[in-house]
Amino acid sequence: MSQIKNTMVTSLSSSKLTGALPAVDGSAITGVSPFMTNASDPAIDSNPADGVGTVWANTTSGEMFVLTDATAGENVWINVGAGTGDVHFHGYGTISGYISGGGNRGTTIEKFSFASDGNAVDSGQDASGSYSEAGGSSSSTHGYIHKHNGAGDIRKYQFNTSNNMTLVGQLTTGGTNRTQNTGTMSSTHGYVFGGGEPTEVNTIEKFSYSTDENSSDVGDLTQARRYASGHCSYTHGYAAVGMQAPPNYNIIDKWTFAASANATDVGDLTRTLGYTGGGVQSKTHGYSCGGSSPFTNVIDKFPFASDSNATDVGDLTQPRGSKSDCSSETHGYCIQGASHNVIDKWSLSSDGNATDVGDGAFGTSEGHQCAQH
Repeated sequence: MSQIKNTMVTSLSSSKLTGALPAVDGSAITGVSPFMTNASDPAIDSNPADGVGTVWANTTSGEMFVLTDATAGENVWINVGAGTGDVHFHGYGTISGYISGGGNRGTTIEKFSFASDGNAVDSGQDASGSYSEAGGSSSSTHGYIHKHNGAGDIRKYQFNTSNNMTLVGQLTTGGTNRTQNTGTMSSTHGYVFGGGEPTEVNTIEKFSYSTDENSSDVGDLTQARRYASGHCSYTHGYAAVGMQAPPNYNIIDKWTFAASANATDVGDLTRTLGYTGGGVQSKTHGYSCGGSSPFTNVIDKFPFASDSNATDVGDLTQPRGSKSDCSSETHGYCIQGASHNVIDKWSLSSDGNATDVGDGAFGTSEGHQCAQH
């Protein structure tokens, strides 16, 4: 029986092929986008070997994601199915910044656009109370306030809706003594740390974003303090500076999101400050701006990749303390503050000074910021 050698066939129409074909080695197929299946959604640290363009199918929900940024540990997966919930770094928003609480704001919740510079506007939502000297954090769908005058409440409101703020839980530690606390967040939980009036506390608590619940005590800061600035990487929470009565601090504390554990002192800011509040982060760095004793306009930056001191990388347009901060994907924002209603913004891709890009509706202090994803 004669055989045809592969060197004898230069081309063959697919219409001439009949019958069962043998298995084909997938590695020999070209021109097909890499495809993955899994029972859950991808994560920011799901690092496929084929990089950008990889398609991920969730076999439980049927949702599909496409990888658009393959930076190791900082992946961005865009949901191309019928659902919502793109997967990206949780520390910044992509649509709007929200402001609630603070001295003169009353029950109003304001928002301003990340896409274009301009003044903040009334979101049409009601905070159901006046919340001063509280911490704030954001999930992908809601803004949260932790503690307000006289109560240890955890309250939330939904972004881009007319829904008013609602009570969803209570702080576990300190209760009415947790005024002047600070917040930060992982992708799944809000974190509340420090605070205290008249006595400062060092407690770190967390609460779930997926269910409404009370917080739980998961660790301690290295120093009891209030009015610190809060930051987050993908894996850790950070508490910078803060004050007792006296002293003020310049330390940067860090704790893991993966387990209940105490914070460790990993560096210092360039200034010893109180009344900072808020906090800004990019994927790679934390930023602490402003503060008092005396009022300052300094923007400090510290790395997440290594434990080290901060550097002075720019200035706000006005010295101020008791303000709010939030992050977009590309910029940091310092919002209002004692005796100021300006919204300052600076680039997260290059060091430099902030510019005044708008105003809040109220000249207020001690507001609470959240960022809409």
